[in-house]
Amino acid sequence: MENASAEVNRQFEKIRETRRRRAIGWAGLLGFILFVLIQGMSATELLGGDVRIAYFVGSLREFFPITFVFGFIPFLDVGQYLAFIRREELLYNPEIGGLLFNWPPQLYTFFFQELGIFSIFGEAGITLAMGVVGTILGFPIALMFGVLGSERVTPFPFNFIFRGTMSFIRAIPAIVWTLIFIPFAGLGPTSATLAIAFDTIGNLGRLFVDELEEIEEGSIEAMQTTGANQPQIVFFGMLSQVKTSFIAWTLYILEINVRIAVTVGVVGAGGLGLVVESQRGLLNFTNMMATLFCIFILIISVELFSQRLRSRLRSDEEVRSWRELIFGFPNRMANSMLK
Repeated sequence: MENASAEVNRQFEKIRETRRRRAIGWAGLLGFILFVLIQGMSATELLGGDVRIAYFVGSLREFFPITFVFGFIPFLDVGQYLAFIRREELLYNPEIGGLLFNWPPQLYTFFFQELGIFSIFGEAGITLAMGVVGTILGFPIALMFGVLGSERVTPFPFNFIFRGTMSFIRAIPAIVWTLIFIPFAGLGPTSATLAIAFDTIGNLGRLFVDELEEIEEGSIEAMQTTGANQPQIVFFGMLSQVKTSFIAWTLYILEINVRIAVTVGVVGAGGLGLVVESQRGLLNFTNMMATLFCIFILIISVELFSQRLRSRLRSDEEVRSWRELIFGFPNRMANSMLK
């Protein structure tokens, strides 16, 4: 009995010692994070820098114009936002839209002469077009680099040629690629689109490589036993396993590319980003906020579209209609909070 009691005490002491070491380790990690945080805040001038909180709070009145209903009830004056959005054609171009919505609709002119699928959305259409075209142009090269960069297809160190190229592309932000392409295509949507395409090659190609590295060996070995050559193994044994993931990652990169299109627009590439920068330069913060709302609408729309396509690719998930997705959101949010 005494030996058993001593053994139990030793086990308890061992558990307490383990907990003490774990607590010391967590305390050391938190202390290190705090140390790095303070050092970083000093480097970014957050400590003692020119941070004017009161001035920022006061300037919010210019971003959010307030009108008083009945002289005393404050209300956000969205009319100023809508007037600027309509005047600058941020979300809708009536000249192009008239071709489609007038009776009879001039479909041939809209689709083939004016090429109005993106133009109908005004400045938002330019931003959306840069993201979509950049993704489409970058996809085939990203697929090629992703396949050839996998060690399952190209032996080391030759696969590192493609991995290194993608790493080099990722190391340079899209906004810098835009500046690089200015001598080639001038400052505008063309340079931004090429920059987004290059950025897609680096980011999407890397995701493709990671997916190919995780595939199952069974189907590949089965094809090898049947005498299949290397291209057949790649297309039917490897890509067939990851096609759903590849489509999902491509849609995810499309979402990112539309955001990048807004960012590169700030340096003069066009679209909603250019409108934000021009209104900031004119100190028209109300118009700037109206443009930001348009950016929000554009990004949310792209994410909803991407989410619907991805959900249809997943056979284990219930497919919802667009109407149910939008109008059923409050219900789903309430249910998730009650879980």
